[in-house]
Amino acid sequence: MAACSVEALLAKAEQEEAEKLKSISVQKELDLEFDIGNLLACDKNRIDLREFREQKKEDFLRSLARDNTQLLINEIWKQPTERVQEAIVVKLPEPATPLPREKPPPKAKPPTKWEQFAKLKGIQKKKKTNLVWDETAKEWKRRWGYKRAKDDTKEWLIEVPETADPNDDQFAKRVKAKKERVAKNEYNRLKNIARAQKGKVPVMGLATSTQQSKDELSLAVSVARTSTASVGRFQDRLPKEKAPKNTGKKRKFEPLIGDFSNERHKQLELLKLMDGKKPKLDITKAVNKQMREEDREEAAAKYKKRAGKKGRKGGNMSGKGKGKGGKGKGGKAGGGGGGKRRGKPGKH
Repeated sequence: MAACSVEALLAKAEQEEAEKLKSISVQKELDLEFDIGNLLACDKNRIDLREFREQKKEDFLRSLARDNTQLLINEIWKQPTERVQEAIVVKLPEPATPLPREKPPPKAKPPTKWEQFAKLKGIQKKKKTNLVWDETAKEWKRRWGYKRAKDDTKEWLIEVPETADPNDDQFAKRVKAKKERVAKNEYNRLKNIARAQKGKVPVMGLATSTQQSKDELSLAVSVARTSTASVGRFQDRLPKEKAPKNTGKKRKFEPLIGDFSNERHKQLELLKLMDGKKPKLDITKAVNKQMREEDREEAAAKYKKRAGKKGRKGGNMSGKGKGKGGKGKGGKAGGGGGGKRRGKPGKH
């Protein structure tokens, strides 16, 4: 028993080693169709059902996937290559198979007011370097942000202008001017957002000539709330503030990774509906359609009946007028002098 088990283990190890060291050449009756740009290979060879039933399904599918992957890799290395640093890469051609997008394509960001003005005047945007020379520190510093060049907020001494009041605090003035610039930039940003949403530009923090309505104030609050990086998700609500109206529904997409049981169930239900011989009948919809047709036919019959009665009534009235003239009867002229006047013949 021990010798038999050892021989079985050795045979299994040899088989596993042979599986690992399979040849890169794979023989197929029909050549695969390749789309190297999408790393796609289509195998149109027929599957041997007898072999599929005799072997384990997992082993058969694994072997088939291995052979097709090997053919795809062989086709990839037939493409032109180049060396990037210490790696050899392949230049893939353009994809030939159009693949659908899972997510909708992003919409183009609407231009700001300055971008519209620059396009109208033909102003080209020039890219500036991040580092500039600071004459005071005699070194290269950042153009913006922390430890930037020509940072006037770090000065410990400010010269008082001749026209300014010597008792004014120049440091406080500088801080106030910076806060005003920041507020103005924020206000312009909110105006661009409101303009992109094709709504009325809300007035934020500035004196207004007319009193704002309730809708304008609620619009201003909603725009300011959704202008944060989290789109207002973590913004606290004001006391007794109602939920915003007409905000629209946010579309939900299925995750790209994780549990695909829900997606698999939807696809199976769709295939069952497509493969079914008898179409799925919606009884409620069919009954409502039949009732609408009956009501339409009944209304048409009533209309025809009413139109027929009106026609007969008009014909009788025009027939009675024939042969009457003035006060006389039978077409005879009376003392009042009605001549030989006849009525128009009725329509029958």
